[in-house]
Amino acid sequence: MQRLFALAICLLIATSAWADSRAPAFTLNNADGQPITFPREHQGVDIYFFWASWCPYCKALMPHLQSMIDEYGDNIDVFAFNIRDDVDPKDYLLNSGYTFTLMPEADELMPLYDVKGTPGVFVVDGSGTIRLNLYSLIYPKNDLGENMKHSQKAARKAPWWAARIREEIDRILAESDTH
Repeated sequence: MQRLFALAICLLIATSAWADSRAPAFTLNNADGQPITFPREHQGVDIYFFWASWCPYCKALMPHLQSMIDEYGDNIDVFAFNIRDDVDPKDYLLNSGYTFTLMPEADELMPLYDVKGTPGVFVVDGSGTIRLNLYSLIYPKNDLGENMKHSQKAARKAPWWAARIREEIDRILAESDTH
């Protein structure tokens, strides 16, 4: 019982640290050299995706993010903030068929969003409020096993993460429909 209570307190602290807080402001150039100022005030949802090409968790989550673009269309934008990478992220996304808005060389943003590893995902509504922080989600099964490779763990976690992201997108879009 004490363990469950401690877990609940940790979850509350983790989610409250970013839930319903204003996204930190910054300006960064996209892959075409055009500056974009964040958070953007608009109708819809922005997904800030901190990633690297070598990250198995990022690779597992990317097809799900692309399917969200395909499903939600103009209602969402995925901004791919490339960090700690040594390959050309533009070529990587192009060769993989992803249509994310690439924000290369985003390492400087890591402290601003407290990004310590990949993937980092923040769902931001049209008023600039962070509605979901992937770091605050606790995967329900901690029995993934020490013998599993990262790619195997990623294959299990990515669909679950994607479902939580979709739930939040749906909530945000439903709220905007009622206002």
